[in-house]
Parts: sequence; structure tokens; C-alpha cells
Amino acid sequence: MSNGAFPKIADPTLEPELIRRCYQSMITSRVLESKLSSLYKAGKIVGGVYLGTGQEAISGSLGVLLKRGRDIFSPLIRDQAGRIAFEEDLLDATRTYLGSAQGPMRGRDGNVHRGRPLEGMPAMISHLGVGLSLVTGMLLARRLKGALTGVVGGTSVGDGATSTGSFHEGLNMAAVEKLPLVVVVADNQFAYSTPRERQFACKSLLERAAGYGVSGFEVDGTDFIACLQTVKQAVDSARAGGGPQLVVARLLRLCGHGEHDDASYVPPELRDSNLGRDCLEVARAQLLDMGMVTESEISAWQDEATERVQEAVAIAQKERGPDPYQEDWRATSTSGMQS
Repeated sequence: MSNGAFPKIADPTLEPELIRRCYQSMITSRVLESKLSSLYKAGKIVGGVYLGTGQEAISGSLGVLLKRGRDIFSPLIRDQAGRIAFEEDLLDATRTYLGSAQGPMRGRDGNVHRGRPLEGMPAMISHLGVGLSLVTGMLLARRLKGALTGVVGGTSVGDGATSTGSFHEGLNMAAVEKLPLVVVVADNQFAYSTPRERQFACKSLLERAAGYGVSGFEVDGTDFIACLQTVKQAVDSARAGGGPQLVVARLLRLCGHGEHDDASYVPPELRDSNLGRDCLEVARAQLLDMGMVTESEISAWQDEATERVQEAVAIAQKERGPDPYQEDWRATSTSGMQS
């Protein structure tokens, strides 16, 4: 790619430190998920492992632009980068995947089904469109309590989830109530193995925004800077009272649906297209081109991420699983969160 292929930062409010922090989150996410994949293949993780490879730019952009302690973030299965950018502790991830009773779900549930609802991060729900309805309800509850001022709720869904009833019901209610909701659609071309043309007839999922009277944006999900700029515009608009915002990110899932899936149904020509670019490689080239990072800084971040991940895995592996004879079985939302 030539230097001219990368956009300069058009939004002066997009601070360099925020850009760097988002990129660091993407690096850490890739390192963590690589380790989780290895643990899964070694039989150390029970259940599935679902990676966000290729979706880190759009996920990290949403997570980094939401404020922990004020906003709401409901991540999906490929939102590890967004979780890290939203300041999720790596121990929450490793403890949940490895079944530690010290994790946020106390070893009751595995992999991506984790969260800290009292801190604005509800646990991921496998009925994927439900996350949108959940955040809509949480925002409405805050309004009823008089605590919605300056708050934004964000969630991610895949292109397949846009065909679910919960997606449509939730988006419709958010639009009617003019709630500060940002929905990122990772249009990764497949709902598991079902291609887009077998899911919906519209040319672009962006058309669905107009159908509900919400603002819509479309972005190249492999382009790191474009993702940050677009998601920031959506978050700022929602925070300023502009109502729900729909962001459609065009990209390709660079892995199987889960680590049990070889993605053999993805055509080679799609992998070789611009949709198949690795957003981490694009981000690296962009930031080097803009002089925002150096090669040595990137290497240091990768080393730091590796060390942090190894430490979090080592801690979680030494901890015990839940004991059914000592468990009080109360919901975490009513009995408080463990540290």
C-alpha cells in the first residue's frame, strides 16, 4: 500500500492517545485469543472458543469510545478487543474460560458468557440479537431513574443477528424512545456458514437504519482510522441527543465461526479481496505512516501483551473451580461482584 492509501485524522477531537490505546487493545486481544486457541486445542478449555480475528478495529473502536463507569457496553462473541478497550481485566477472561470460581461468573458459565453488569458490562447472551434489546432496556431504566444524561449504550451484532426478531424489536423501541444507543453491525459476510445473499435481500444493511428512522453509517471494517472516526461520530451523536445510531462495518471474519470450524465455505476470492485484509496490519501501517507510533513501540506493546496474557493464564490455571456444596447460587446482580 502507498502512503496515500491511508486517511489522515480529519477529526481533531480524536486524540492520539485514544488512537494508541485502541491499537494496544487490538494487539492484546490478538495475543490473548491466540493463547485461548492454543488452550482449547490442548483440551484445557471446556466449551467453545470464538475469536475476533479481523474484527478488532471496529470492536476496539466501540469499546474505547465508551466510558467505563458511565456508559453501557454489551459485547458480542468477537468483541475481545472492545472488552479490553472498555478496560475489562484480562483475569476476567482467563478465569471464565478456564472455569475459575474467582471469575466474574464464579465458574458457572464459560468463554464469552461473562460480564460485570453492575459496572455497565452485561454478560454476553448467545441469542445474539438479544444484546440490542438488553441495552435498550438498560437505557430506558436509567431514564426512568433520571440517570441517563450523558450516557451512551453500545452493543455489537453480526449480520446474521440483524435477521432476528429481537434485533428489530429492540431497534424499533430504541428509535421510538430516542435512546442514546449505538449498534455496530459486523457485516462479516456469513452467519456461521450462511452467506449474505441467503440472509437478506437488501443491498446493504445500512438500509435498515432508515426503516426505523435512525441515523446510519457504513465503514470499511478493515480500516482502523476510518472505524474510529465513524464510531466516534455515532457515539458523539447519540451522546448529544441524536437518538439511536447504526454503524455497519464491512469486513470478513478471518477465522471459523469458532475454533471447531475450519471456514472451508469461505471462497478464496473473498479471502483475497479487500474485505479479507487484516485490520491489525492495516492499523500498524497507518500509525507508522502518520508517525504516531514507532516499530520499537509496537514490539514493546506486543511483548507487554504476551507477558500480561501469560500471567493471567497462569493465575487462572492455579485456581479452583466452583464447589456446588459451598455455592450460594444467588445472581451476581443482587449479591455483588467479586473482585
